[in-house]
Amino acid sequence: MTYTEIQEKNGKKYYYRVKSIKLNKKVIKKRVYMGVNLPFEEINKKEKNADNELGLLSVILNKEDLKTIEEIKKDFLKEPPENYENRYEVFCSLFTYDSTGIEGNTLTLDETSFLLFQGIVPKQKSLREINEVLNHKKAFDFILNYKGDITKEFILELHKMVTENTLKQELISQIGKYRTVQVYVGSSLPPNPSVVPERMTSLLKWYSNNKNRLNPLVLASYFHAEFEKIHPFVDGNGRTGRLLMNFILYKNRLPMINIPKKKKFRYYKVLKEAQYKNNLLPFMKFLIKLLKEERLRF
Repeated sequence: MTYTEIQEKNGKKYYYRVKSIKLNKKVIKKRVYMGVNLPFEEINKKEKNADNELGLLSVILNKEDLKTIEEIKKDFLKEPPENYENRYEVFCSLFTYDSTGIEGNTLTLDETSFLLFQGIVPKQKSLREINEVLNHKKAFDFILNYKGDITKEFILELHKMVTENTLKQELISQIGKYRTVQVYVGSSLPPNPSVVPERMTSLLKWYSNNKNRLNPLVLASYFHAEFEKIHPFVDGNGRTGRLLMNFILYKNRLPMINIPKKKKFRYYKVLKEAQYKNNLLPFMKFLIKLLKEERLRF
């Protein structure tokens, strides 16, 4: 149960968001300070921010899930360097095929692999689709070789790589920049462009505050869900977001996750539940299942 607690001291009202959590038959309370003498119109916004911080992120995974992730990590770290290049080519092809395919690209897996690693351009495919595939590999290679951490500049550069030579003429000015126009995603309405920079700054601050506190899979899952909810770009949000999620995993020595396009509707469903019902667990279970089923670890 989550509720707002008000404590009065010296004539001032101090607001806390409180969550009761049952752990091992005991109930513990976690608190997040929201502010003092908050005006009514700010309370709801502060509550949402506090709920994100409280959530259940630090305790969302049970012992079995944590054990599974640790076993996957141990197995992954045992992968021999001798087959690195082979694993790289196969995963890069799969990841590019599925991530671009989720967004509507029609190249087959073979066409994707031949294009990326043999330079064979498929017939009867648009230049945009071909560039989407080539761009994705370029961005994938970029995150593999990048030694820094997630910053605004890193995200913008990644987006530039993903969308270069793929957008309509009127959208070219939006490449590598937070969007300045409203976008629409199915039945969801992403934030107004005027608040995108602020939302992204808050997400990056959250990442910085939690990158050494949360399990890497929790960190990557929450970051991905919030990034896609903000939808900071006019196009390429899904591809950029999945690259960022895998960058976080790779940086923390966990195998990357490929979301098959044949499971995109399940992916959309659990992602939406994380975004709009404050329930990250189904999305995390979805990712853990993919990790367990995946024979190729990269």
